[in-house]
Amino acid sequence: MRDLGAGFGYLIKGQRWAVRHGRWFGFGLLPGLITLVLYAGALVGLGHGADDLVDWATPFADDWSSPWLGLLRNTLTVLVFGLGLFLAVITFTAVTLLVGQPFYESLSEQVDRTEGGDVPESGLPLWRELWISARDSLRILVRVGLYSVLLFALGFVPVIGQTVVPVLGFCVTGYFLAEELTAVALQRRGMVLRDRLALLRGRRLLTLGFGVPLGLAFLVPFVAVFLMPGAVAGATLLARDLVAPAEGEDENEDDAPAPYTLDKD
Repeated sequence: MRDLGAGFGYLIKGQRWAVRHGRWFGFGLLPGLITLVLYAGALVGLGHGADDLVDWATPFADDWSSPWLGLLRNTLTVLVFGLGLFLAVITFTAVTLLVGQPFYESLSEQVDRTEGGDVPESGLPLWRELWISARDSLRILVRVGLYSVLLFALGFVPVIGQTVVPVLGFCVTGYFLAEELTAVALQRRGMVLRDRLALLRGRRLLTLGFGVPLGLAFLVPFVAVFLMPGAVAGATLLARDLVAPAEGEDENEDDAPAPYTLDKD
């Protein structure tokens, strides 16, 4: 349970870092503002069209009597919008990081500089970094999509669908939010997606302690934009903690191979 508190602590430390470095805070706001406008339009469209979508998808219920027709379609409408909101929370970070790759790379490097020690650099051209980020984000979204379908189906189970499933949904959201955010710092350290996921699985409670509160905060309009610079800073601090044992072992071994290899595919 201590790791849960430590993960939340990294989120707070990241926000404090961003506030103390006002120029970098403003610098990190730009990608989030662009993405927010796009997502706000998409969610408004979904809100207006979800009921029509449900009506189209359930023609078999047209002849049902009240209240069963309204109960079915209203429940499905809420679930469709909830699924859209769930996907928006997950993909917002991925899209924002993709749009703001140069911004957040610079911000993450600055965090490393202020904390001391080496400042890893990927050494890859920008187009290559964007390609790797987009490819890894797509792989994460496939995983999230599978979880989303499963949780959507479980949402129909009485009691469990209204209690356990939302909790699991926020845990999934928080875990993959943490992955997307720590990827900025870990990718610069040469870690491929498989190694990043293994690293986070090894410290699940730490990862959830960082990601779940952030996922909850991202549900509040506009909050995600203002938390993103600090979230990237906090994720960099978290990444430094996660890789510290491997880096320490590396320093004590002569001619030891690097623990992670840069993705060249």
